[in-house]
Amino acid sequence: MLDKLDTELKIRGFSRRTIDTYIFHARKFLDFIKKEANSATEEDAKKYVAHLMANNKYRPSSISLALSSLKFFYNEILQNRAFNDVKAPKREKKLPTVLTKDEIKKMLNAVENPKHRLLIEFLYSSGLRVSECVSLKIDDLDFQEKIGKVKHGKGNKERYIILSDNLIQHLSEFLRTKKDVSPYIFSIKGRPITIRQAQKVVKEAAKRAGIKKRVFCHALRSSFATHLLEAGTDIRVIQELLGHSDLSTTQIYTKVSTQQLKKVKSPLDDL
Repeated sequence: MLDKLDTELKIRGFSRRTIDTYIFHARKFLDFIKKEANSATEEDAKKYVAHLMANNKYRPSSISLALSSLKFFYNEILQNRAFNDVKAPKREKKLPTVLTKDEIKKMLNAVENPKHRLLIEFLYSSGLRVSECVSLKIDDLDFQEKIGKVKHGKGNKERYIILSDNLIQHLSEFLRTKKDVSPYIFSIKGRPITIRQAQKVVKEAAKRAGIKKRVFCHALRSSFATHLLEAGTDIRVIQELLGHSDLSTTQIYTKVSTQQLKKVKSPLDDL
C-alpha cells in the first residue's frame, strides 16, 4: 500500500520531500494501530491524533501535516473513510520572525565566507524559500533583465523572482571564481548544498552577529516581505514574488510591520 501511495504522489507531481513526509506519517500510523491498513477505523484515527498530542507533544502544525498525509492515504489510495471526520487541532497563531535592516547588515558583516554571505543575500533580497534557493541553477537567472525563475516552487509552481543590483554584482564575482563545476549556484562537489547546511549558515551568522531572536532561513523571507510592504510595495506584488496561492497568507506581514505601528500616535499623547 505504501508503494501505491508513493506512485500516486509521483503521478500527481508532489516533490520528493513531500512524498517522503506522507510515507513517513502513513508508516507511523500503521505501526501504531498494528493492523492491516484498510482495517483502520475512525476510532483508530482519533486515538492516533490523541497519541500525537499527548505522548509525542507534536505542535498543532505538525499534527495538521500528519493528518493531511493520512487523509490523502486513506481517501485517495484506500477509499477508506477513517479520517474523514477527524479534525485537526487549532493552529498556533504565531507571528513570523522579522529582522530589522540593521540586523540583516550585522549578519552579513559577521560572515567571512563569501559563499555563505551570498546565500544570506540571496534569501533576503529575493524572498526565496530555502528549498528553492538551494535548488536554483545558474541558468535560471537573467542578469540583464534582473530576474530569476523558480522552476519547482511549492506545489511545483513556476514564478519569477527579482535580482537586486548588489546581488548581481556579488554573484557575478562569485561565479567568476567558482571552482566547483556544477549547474547549481550553491554547491559542494557538484551537488547542491542541503537545506540543513543552508539553515546552519544562517543560524551561525545570526549567532555571530549577536542577534537574540530565533533566526532561520524563513526569517530572511519574512523580512523581505515585511520590508517591501513598509516601502509601499503593493501586497499583491509581494504575494506573486513569494509564490503564495492565497493572499491571506501574505497578509500576515501586515501584522508584523513594526514600522507601520510606530507611525500610529497613541491617544494618550493628545490629552
